Amino acid sequence: MACTVDTSPMIETAVICDHWGDEDSWESLAIRAVDAAISGSAHADLAAIDPLIEVSVKFTDDAEVQSLNRDYRQKDKPTNVLSFPMLSPDLLGTLSNSDDGEVLLGDIVLARGICEREATERGISVQAHATHLIVHGVLHLLGMDHIDDREAQAMESLEQNIMASLGLHDPYAAIED
Repeated sequence: MACTVDTSPMIETAVICDHWGDEDSWESLAIRAVDAAISGSAHADLAAIDPLIEVSVKFTDDAEVQSLNRDYRQKDKPTNVLSFPMLSPDLLGTLSNSDDGEVLLGDIVLARGICEREATERGISVQAHATHLIVHGVLHLLGMDHIDDREAQAMESLEQNIMASLGLHDPYAAIED
């Protein structure tokens, strides 16, 4: 089922909840995570510009994520989160000049089974881990990556700050324990 909910005056989050149950709580979680990630990033100004910025978040199963990972990344295995940016990072700064009315920043897809297993391994709730994965995904939509050590450290630091702003765990301290 797809639901669209405004997160702030200029950010909209479309949420699809397949295989995760209690759609309302996942919608609320996705909205908070997307809003916090954008607001906590170097592109916080996107929350206050015209046109409307939209992010799509899909909660699905491992099989669908494996299929997407195989088809788009040539990796035939499931993963916890996939991000599909719709804009080149160099265009993010020009969005305030757009007259399109609405700009799709991109899509984020989470795999239920992997998210649950990783949360259990880290001793955190599935909701807290899903929040981190959405924050991570939004940062990818905003052009961040973790290909080299410098990029990884910058992205991880930003994720830690955003998670703290939400009153949640340090996602990388949990991994190291």
